[in-house]
Amino acid sequence: MLTPSSVFNDVYIIEPRAYEDERGFFMETFRQEWLDDLTGGAAFVQDNHSASHQGVLRGLHYQLEQPQGKLVRVVAGRVFDVIVDMRHTSPTFGRWQGFELSADNRHQLWVPPGFAHGFYTLSERAECLYRCTGYFHAQSERILRWDDPDLAIRWPLQGEPKLSEKDARGTSFKQSDYFL
Repeated sequence: MLTPSSVFNDVYIIEPRAYEDERGFFMETFRQEWLDDLTGGAAFVQDNHSASHQGVLRGLHYQLEQPQGKLVRVVAGRVFDVIVDMRHTSPTFGRWQGFELSADNRHQLWVPPGFAHGFYTLSERAECLYRCTGYFHAQSERILRWDDPDLAIRWPLQGEPKLSEKDARGTSFKQSDYFL
C-alpha cells in the first residue's frame, strides 16, 4: 500500500503486505512495477546497507550532481528518518518531515532526488537498507547541519547524538547549495 506524505506530494511510505504464521513471515520488499509511477521508471543501480548504534545520527546528506532517489527500509531496530526538500523551485523548499521506520512496522520510504536525507537511531542497534537510483558521487555530496535552527527539526534525541566528523561539519541551510 502506498501512503503519500502529509507534507510532500512526491514522497511515499510503502507498506508491503507481510504473510505471517507461526514460522515467521514472508513479504515482497521490492517490485519495479510498484515504483515505476513514483520514479518515472528510473532504474535502481546501487544498494547500500548501514548499521548504527543507539544515538547515532547520520546525515543530512544529498548529492548536488547525480542526485539519488532512495527507497529506504529498516531490517533491524528502529530509526527516526528525516528528509529535507532542497529543490529551490519546489513549493515545499526548506521543509522537513520525519518518519519512524522499523523492522516491526516494515515501512519503506521513497525519497525522490532533490532531498537531503538522514536518520537517528532509536533502538540499541539498527540496520538500514537503501536502494538508490544513482551511484554515490563523493565530489558532489553536501551535508546539512542536523541542528540548523532555521530547519528546526524535532529529533527525538536521547542525549547528545553521535556524529561522524563530516556530519559534524555540516552546512547551515541558508549557506547550502540547492537544486535549481
